Amino acid sequence: MLSREDIAILRPLAKQLHDLAELPEQEEKRELWRRHTSLKGERPMVFVHPDGAWAELLPWDSLTCQTSFGKELEYLLRQRLIRARYLPDDVPVEGDLPVKKVFSNSMWGVEPKRVQSSATAGAWHHVPIIDSPEDWKKLSMPVILPDEAATERRLDAAQEALGDLLQVRLVGETNFSFHLMHWYCDYRGLDNMMYDLIDEPEMVHDVMRFFTEGCKSLLRQYEEYNLLSLNNDGTFHYTGGIGYTHSLPAEGFDPERVRLCDLWGAAEAQEFSSISPAMHEEFVLSYEREILEPFGLNGYGCCDDLSQKLDNVLKIRNLRRVAVCPWADIANFTPRLGKDYIMTWKPQPAYLATDPMDEDSIRAELAAGVRKAHGGILELILRDTHTCRNEPERFTRWIALAREAIRENW
Repeated sequence: MLSREDIAILRPLAKQLHDLAELPEQEEKRELWRRHTSLKGERPMVFVHPDGAWAELLPWDSLTCQTSFGKELEYLLRQRLIRARYLPDDVPVEGDLPVKKVFSNSMWGVEPKRVQSSATAGAWHHVPIIDSPEDWKKLSMPVILPDEAATERRLDAAQEALGDLLQVRLVGETNFSFHLMHWYCDYRGLDNMMYDLIDEPEMVHDVMRFFTEGCKSLLRQYEEYNLLSLNNDGTFHYTGGIGYTHSLPAEGFDPERVRLCDLWGAAEAQEFSSISPAMHEEFVLSYEREILEPFGLNGYGCCDDLSQKLDNVLKIRNLRRVAVCPWADIANFTPRLGKDYIMTWKPQPAYLATDPMDEDSIRAELAAGVRKAHGGILELILRDTHTCRNEPERFTRWIALAREAIRENW
């Protein structure tokens, strides 16, 4: 699976990563996160997730390995090294090498249709393939099919090539985020969804029940095939933060058989950003709470302002993180969430993409947001950055401004 040329490329990268991961500051950062997510942190945490800007930081065609598995490992190693060079946030450099178990997931059995933009990384438009309630029968429940032979080959290849430098570990599924309304819109379209809430409410409920039962079936299959892996580490969670915590795994943990109660889960319904709290509860949140029920910790929200929907959001069992999007006023969250939940605040990423970078706006936004969050538990998450204008130093500068805002206003 790995050529000799691949191994010659990967080993120096692995050695660099090993040396960085051994620095004492990495464990200090992990402990900061563990205290923070266990609601005992001393200061706001800072995390940059470049999202689309990774295409500039590390273009896929810049990789030099020959095999597909080699490129996969090379990307992971170079990505961590780039983070260490340009993103001096609170994310530790890890010296492990996760190798994913191989399995297929049929999900809903039908590929959505979209009209793509002519611009690179441009917007796309839904092409609805559901024209009547009967059309939903085209979809099917998710089916998981493990491939143990392929998994073994990948693990052996990684262990043989890099096991003396990095801790090679086999991992299954670690990302448990649920997007019921996103899936609805994939097949029905966003405009139609909004009409359906009034014209076809029973159909919407039927589909939400289908997706809910599908997610529960998916989780049962993960458990049956022993595909659940801990995510209380540097795993990125959809709400916006990362997973280090003292609160997981749960009591009675068996490392040979991970349970849902040992894991972070998350859900969101940003398509409902302009929908009332009552309809949000009726058509989405009541179903999402059911899916999230068995998880040990949960996060909720994405790019929608949840400030008027907190009454029902806070009913989510084991809720720990609540997203505060760039256009929400964090002052509406601090008194409600207090010291019981983490405010996952996502400042405006567009300021980083202007030419030149708009430092004045960044500084003003960060200072105001940190002041408004005082008295709560805060993390600053820069994400949805689709470009850094090919200047990775912009991330470095944003992190410096974030630390300045915390130092002067917390």
